Amino acid sequence: MNAYKLILSLAGLLLVGAVVLFFAGNFVFAGPLLIAFFVALAIGFRGYELFRGFSYTMMIFAAVTTALCYPQYFLTVGDYKLTGLITPLIQIIMFGMGTEMGLKDFSGVIKMPKAVLIGLAGHFTFMPLVGFALAKAFNFPPEIAAGVVLIGSMPCGLASNVMSYLAKANLALSITLTAVATLLAPFLTPMWMKILGGQFIEVNALAMMFDIVKMVIIPIGAGLIFNRLFKGKIAWLDKAMPILSMVGIALIIVVITASGRNNLLLIGPALILCALIHNTTGYTFGYWMGRAFKLSERDCRTIAIEVGMQNGGLASGLAKEMGKAATLGLAPAVFGPLMNITGSILASYWHRKPIEDDVTEDDLQLAEH
Repeated sequence: MNAYKLILSLAGLLLVGAVVLFFAGNFVFAGPLLIAFFVALAIGFRGYELFRGFSYTMMIFAAVTTALCYPQYFLTVGDYKLTGLITPLIQIIMFGMGTEMGLKDFSGVIKMPKAVLIGLAGHFTFMPLVGFALAKAFNFPPEIAAGVVLIGSMPCGLASNVMSYLAKANLALSITLTAVATLLAPFLTPMWMKILGGQFIEVNALAMMFDIVKMVIIPIGAGLIFNRLFKGKIAWLDKAMPILSMVGIALIIVVITASGRNNLLLIGPALILCALIHNTTGYTFGYWMGRAFKLSERDCRTIAIEVGMQNGGLASGLAKEMGKAATLGLAPAVFGPLMNITGSILASYWHRKPIEDDVTEDDLQLAEH
């Protein structure tokens, strides 16, 4: 038995121990065992190609569990509230996104306008409406409900590009959709939040538009300029930005989880179910919408992933800017890790179902990029 199998066996024992202690009412020791379980899973998954993509998500779960068990360590440092880190972390992540982009990433609008328009239409109409319907159906408290609408109104996330590549989808289309959706976010996200989210809480659409410009458009613009001037010239930064982005996302989720711990413990299971319905409905609608418009299998897979996955980090940042990280920010904190899991499962399923036009020259160049 290799080391990875031993670690996964240890993970199983840790889970059993955590469950036994939990039902025995010994929460003090159950928490650390559950944290250790997720860490062991993250390490053990690294040894298997099929599960390797879940390793980062398991570390997120370990971090979230730590924040739930020991929230006091993730609220303040001295007099400084750690929620103050959310906006600069989002800006760093968006800057990193910009450094990986170029003007050619927007050329897909001209090369494949039909697929781009279908993907954007599904993403910025279906998902906000489904989020609103689910928020009503689950009868969440107003600020939690508005958070569900918020995550549904977000542009595509960077993770969708990775999932599209793994799913043998159209990577060029995926990157174009993410880029264009991000540029449209300052207009469409506040619009949907005003129309739908405004039925739960008061929404200042202009202030939200400015926040998105501040957190997304300006950092991405700076990243694009950096890419143009210095790409490949600062090798350590090229390697560091993806790692920094992953750490940043983890920190945002941990801080929001700690600040909203009490609310999360009350409605966490309902939010998880809501997230799964929202997410999988998006995949299904995106795929079959592509089929209805007679797109290729690769394009249908891409649209499914792009419609189903949202930028949870940006949603968290907006929640913080509205002063409601502990309530409005809970849905993004729950939806984000779950989207990575469902996206990885779907991508792995499609990866094992190759199609004739599964890899193009453009995709190979983008993958190298």
